[in-house]
This record gives sequence, C-alpha cells and structure tokens, in this order.
Amino acid sequence: MAERPPSIRTPDQRIRVFVSSTLKELEPERAAVRAAIEQLRLAPVMFELGARPHPPRDLYRSYLAQSDVFVGIYGESYGWVAPDEELSGLEDEYRLSADLPSLIYIKEPAPDRNERLTGLLDRIRTDDRSSWKTFSTPDELARLVSGDLATLLAERFDAARTEDSLASTTPAPEIPAPYTPIVGRERERAEVAELLKQDGVRLVTLVGPGGIGKSRLAIEIALDVAASGRDVAFALLEAVSVPSGALVAIARALGVRNAEGTGTLMEKVIAALAGRDVLLVVDNMEHLLDASGVLVELITESPRLTMLVTSRTALRVRAEHIYEVGPLDLPSESAAGTEASGASAVALFVARAASVRPGFELTPENSATVIAICRAVDGVPLAIELAAARVRSLSVSQILERLDSALTLLVGGARDLPERQRALRSTIRWSVDLLDADTRAALARLSVFTGSFTLGSAESVLVATGISDPLGALESLVDASLMGTTDRHGVTMFRLLSLVRAYAAELLAPEEAAAATDAWLSNYRALAKQAQPGLRGPDQLNWLETLERETENLAAVVRLLFERRDLETAAVYLWSLYLYFWIGGYLGVVRTWGEELLDLLAREKGAVGPQARAIGEYYANAPRFWQEPGFDVLPGITLSRDLFREAGDRFGASLAGISLGLALLSRPTPDVAGAVSELETSLAGFTETGDAWGQAMALNVLGRIDMAGGDMAAARGRFETSLRLATSQGERLGIVIAMNSRGWTRLLTGDVAGGQDDFAQSLDLSLALHHDEGIAYGLEAFVGLRALQGDAVAAGRLLGSAQTLRRRKGLVNLGSFEFYMIPLGSLRTGGRGDELDRAIEEGHDLTVSDVLEYVRS
Repeated sequence: MAERPPSIRTPDQRIRVFVSSTLKELEPERAAVRAAIEQLRLAPVMFELGARPHPPRDLYRSYLAQSDVFVGIYGESYGWVAPDEELSGLEDEYRLSADLPSLIYIKEPAPDRNERLTGLLDRIRTDDRSSWKTFSTPDELARLVSGDLATLLAERFDAARTEDSLASTTPAPEIPAPYTPIVGRERERAEVAELLKQDGVRLVTLVGPGGIGKSRLAIEIALDVAASGRDVAFALLEAVSVPSGALVAIARALGVRNAEGTGTLMEKVIAALAGRDVLLVVDNMEHLLDASGVLVELITESPRLTMLVTSRTALRVRAEHIYEVGPLDLPSESAAGTEASGASAVALFVARAASVRPGFELTPENSATVIAICRAVDGVPLAIELAAARVRSLSVSQILERLDSALTLLVGGARDLPERQRALRSTIRWSVDLLDADTRAALARLSVFTGSFTLGSAESVLVATGISDPLGALESLVDASLMGTTDRHGVTMFRLLSLVRAYAAELLAPEEAAAATDAWLSNYRALAKQAQPGLRGPDQLNWLETLERETENLAAVVRLLFERRDLETAAVYLWSLYLYFWIGGYLGVVRTWGEELLDLLAREKGAVGPQARAIGEYYANAPRFWQEPGFDVLPGITLSRDLFREAGDRFGASLAGISLGLALLSRPTPDVAGAVSELETSLAGFTETGDAWGQAMALNVLGRIDMAGGDMAAARGRFETSLRLATSQGERLGIVIAMNSRGWTRLLTGDVAGGQDDFAQSLDLSLALHHDEGIAYGLEAFVGLRALQGDAVAAGRLLGSAQTLRRRKGLVNLGSFEFYMIPLGSLRTGGRGDELDRAIEEGHDLTVSDVLEYVRS
C-alpha cells in the first residue's frame, strides 16, 4: 500500500465502514447502505456526511487509513480521472483498501458499464481478498450489506474487541482522556520524567493545592510513558470514601476486577504485578492518607513497579520523593503587550478564552488586563480556566473587576486557607454567581453525585427537585467550565470537579440537600430494580454497560444506605444487582458489603426481616468459596438458604441451594449425594416459580456432576435443556455456560467438530460480555481440544495464557471441573510432558492476538 498522508480524523470513533462508489449514479444505493450500517450502530464513512477542507484525494486516503471495513458498490460508471492521474478515485480507493476486510457489491444488469470499470471488476472477481455479490435494487443491497457486515464482525473483530476483556501481558492503559490540550508544564513534565527514571526512585508524589493541575500533569506524564512502550495503569481515588477502598481502585486499574481465588486482594494485586514493568498513577490520595501503607507494600513486593501519586499533602513515607507542583508561569513585572504571551498562565487564559469566543487573542489593548487577571488568581490553572470561560458574556475588564471584588470579599473568610486557595474559592464563587438562578440551583443539586453520571440520571434528580430545564442547565454548566464531559462507550458522561462539587454542596440548605439526596437515591434504586429483570434477558449486554457507566454512584448508594441504617433497603438493593456483580467480576468486593451488613444487623436493635440477613450471609460466605478453599462456607450458606425460606424468597433459597451444592462437592471428601439433593431441590424451586434462568443454572451444575461421573448421555440432556432455557430468554451468560458444558460432552464422546463449534460460540459470547471467568473457561476448553488433537504446543500455550488471565483477574477453576486435564494427562503419559511444560511457560507471555490465533487455528 502507498504511504498514507497525515491523519485527517473522521468525525467518529466507532467501528468505521468506508463506502466507496460513484456518488450521483448510485445515490439511492448509498443512502440504503448508510441506513443499514447505522442500524448496526456502526459509523459510515461517506463524503456526503460533511464537507472537509482538504483535497479529495487526501481526504479519502486519510479516511481509508482510519477505517475498519471497506464496502465497494459498483454500477456502470468508472468515475472521474483527475488530471495527471492514471486511475479514478474509485479504483484508487479499492487498491488502497488492501489491508481491510472488503465487501464488494456489483449492480446487475448494467448494460452501459464503462470498459475500465469492467476491467476493475474482473480483477476484483479473481482477487481472493474480497467477498463479492450482485444486487439489483437498493433494498436488496441494504439487506446484503447488513447481513454480511454482521457476519464479518462476528468472524473478524472479536480479536480487537478482546483487547479490553482478555488482559494481555501488556494491557492497554485506561488513562483518563484530557478535555483540552495541556498548556505549559514542559519543564515539569521533563523533570518528573527524569526523576522516574532514576535508580532507587520508586514513588514520586506530585504535591500542591487544589486546582493547581496535579492530576492534569499526571495524565500527561502517563501518556508520555505509555507512548514510550511502558505499561501504565491509572487509579482514580476521587470517588473512594474510605482508605480500604484504595486497594480496590488500584486492583481495578491493574485489571484485577475479581477478588475470587485463594489469598487476599493484596496478594492478587501483587500477583498481577509479578514480572511487569509498570508505572502506576494513583490520583487524589490526600483524603486517604491512612492507605499509604498499601502503596508501600506494593512497591516493596513488586520490584519493577514505580508509582506516581497526586496529593495535596505529602504521604510522609520513606520511599517518597516529593515534587512540588506550583502555579503556571506569570509574565515578568516588566512584561507588557503581546510579549507576555510566552508566559504559560497567559497562554492558558488566551487558549481557553478562544475556545468559548472564537477569535479572541492577546492584543496591546487587552494584554495588561489579561495579565492582571492571571496575577489576581496567582497563576492557578483552574482559576484561570474559570475566569477565561466568562469572556463569552463579559469583557476582560469586567472579569477583572468582578474578580477583584470577590477577592476583597474573601479577606473575611477562613484565614487558615492558603492564599491561592482563597483566590480559587473566590473564582468558583463568582463563576457560580454569574449563572442564572435555575442553573445555580441545578449545580447545587448535582453535587449529590459521586464521580461520573449520565444525562438520564442528572435529569431524574433535577426534575425531581424542581429544575424546569435540566438539559439547558447542564449545557450552561459545561459552557461555564464548571462541569466536564467525557464519552464512555458512546454515551456522554458528566462529572463535577471535586472542588466545584464541594463548593456547590455548600449552596444547599439542609432541606434542599435532603431532597436532592433522596432524589439521587431514588434514581439509582429504580435503576437497579429495572436492571434486575433486564440482566436476565436479550438486553443483558446493554444493561451491563449501563450499570458499569454508573458504577461509582451505584457503590455510593450502598454506603449511604448503611450510614442511614436502612439495612433492609440496602440488602434488597444489593440483591437486585447480583448478576451484574457476577458478570462484572465484583462478587469478591461485594463480600465486604455482606460482612458489613451482618455486622450492622448484629449491632442494630430495630426489627429487621430474615431476608436482609439471608442476603448478608450469602454475600459474606459465597465468595469465600472461591477465595478461601480451606474455609468452611457450609454453615453460612446453609443459614442463608434457611433464612431465605423463612422470608418466603424462593429465588434466594434456590440460588443459595446451588452454592450449597457446589460447597458440598468441594469438601475433602465430596458429598456428591448431598450436592445432588440440594441442586434437585433448587431446580424444583426454580421450576415451580417459572424461573428459567435459575433452572438453566441448576441444570448446568447437575450436568457437570453427571459428566464427572462418566454419564455423558445424562449430562448432555441436562445441558441441552439448560441451553434451551437460556436461549429462550436471550440471556448470554446462561448460553455461555451451557454451550461450554455441552461442548465438553461432545468432545469427550468423539464429536470433535461439534465440541469445537460450541467452545467457539461460548468464547465469543464471553468476549462480548467482557466476562473474564467465561473467557478463562473458554480458553481452557480449547486446551482440551488441542490436546485431544495431539497438538501439545498449542494446548500448552493456551493453558499458559489462561493461567495468566486467572492469576491477574483473581479467578479460580475448581479441580473437580477441570475437564481439560483428561486429554492433557494423555499427552503426559504419551511422553510429551516436557514439551507441554515448555509450551505452558511460553503461553504466559502470549499476546491477545496470539491466543486467538491458537483458538481459531
């Protein structure tokens, strides 16, 4: 392929489908294809979607360089050939698409087809890189494109999709995306980068007052380090309210999303760091200084780990190297006119002012005032940004006048605040004062949110508390730089800066704060209640993404309910999110909530029904079955089941029965008869209440017991029924489990092709769900398949990769269900043990693409 021109970004960031055809001749067909692509929630890349100020050839070449799929539509015209060119843009586009999966559609009949186009189509038909079909009408073309794209994505894009799900040895860093380019800080970036490279420097703390730009500097340094090829993880602690939550946030940043498996969460994190050269950024540590010991333990146990911490105060630990982050550079006292633009504080004001009022620039007439504004706020970046945002409605002279007034009023305020923080507080104050009454009231009410939140959640709270135009208020707050927005999986998320949120909370009268908090609580309780049935149906994937976007606020709800001692409500809320916790890998974290719930129930004197305690016992014990194999969970789970029965909760009792059956199977001497009895009772309970999801789960465990006992026919029957029940609901997790299980019965009875088909479909669904446990089981299924086929290298490498995933994610596979050990044992008895062991070691370092190659080979 020819060298591609500099990037001209397409207007989207989704999977992009480049559509190549002549424009006027095939205008109806292009419209039909565009609609088909958008119905699949993909992004069509087409020139008519917006003019761009670039030469056509540069434009389509750059668009092609950023596209993921090529769709060519050909009728009768070859297209225009530009002067000094040998090919039309139509043919050039096809030639440049050689690296992309291609779908070609040829319109027939075409009696007047151009001779050069005929030649191009002849070459396409003999080119084995493209799939081509004929069509006659736009509607037929739309149906073909829709079906072919769906098939193509299923076959060819799982590998890309798994970059986030299947943690490779060097996972893509999730560094927060900055809202705007950084201004200045070149010296600080270079100095911190050099400090981090020095031998013996393991922990660097960026220290400075609020609003000084510590987090922004840390993001830029993280991006620089990631660009150099080093592994980077970014842990945001702003929304963490207690020191014990710091390790959970760090674990999540490192990809340890599940605390299952033997050992503590700290041990899981240390295991995930083993052998990795990582820069871990820990942002906003100042309110969690009691967790500093966690950071010390991590760097002590992980020799190649380096930490960059941001905090308003030093951690005061021996390993710490402090780097003071000061204000932006101000012009010298003698600077005047445009010569002051070289100072970063002034440059930041001008850049942000120009973003809200295009054409704003530093002039001899306004430079003295702009300099005075920057000096008045002492070069604090957040204060400068808030001031600059007002140029949309005020002149720089008016801004300075109001700022001076606000600073004067602040003299009577808290004298123990540093001078810069007084300036910052006043800047926030007068920015808020410039809002209209409704927007100011909206800002105060939004202070009840923790972390990021969606438009729907914001509207729910604002409408419930009397704000007539929620969307208008949100837009005004974003315009005023009092609120930021980010894009998460195609959804706009809002977030208040912590300082702004703290100031906004002070604007609420006690009764207003109570009303806003109740509205916030009601919104997330309703979301959890709505999600409970949705997580069991065809919209499961959408619900998982919805809840993941709101996870900080969902967790904060638990904390508030505990603080209010509304324990029954807390228990029901936690129970409604059970499937989200399971698929998302949070059951180990929920264990701490279960233990706290039981502790509060024991200390509170009020009458609480048996269901709350049943839920507490379940969450406090069931995860320990996976975390601590030596711990006897039977008493706690048995009590949970009995309390659910007492409360009349058939679902809870039946689910606890499944956990009880698994616990009986894992005893030193497995109680198979007792496990079967419990599982049969659970199955009956689910059946009597018409709970297809529960029936599918119980049948799967019973089938695995049959399979472990050698009764493949009985196992196959149970798995078939389980799959039918899960499929009838469109519930992906149940389908994943049943297909994986059925695949083993096929494989172990000689149906290799059938087993491989079940394993492949199950793994693909797990990848779509980002369900790490399902991915691990899927990889292990292919371990068994490749071992049965005699491929010791592929089997070993797949197993090594699965082991790495389990270790890093804190997952465990019970020995009684490790069916891949059967064909692996055959390889070892056949004298190939050394070969297998070497391949397992090699597999520990496999990339995601390598893993999938062994799966699909």
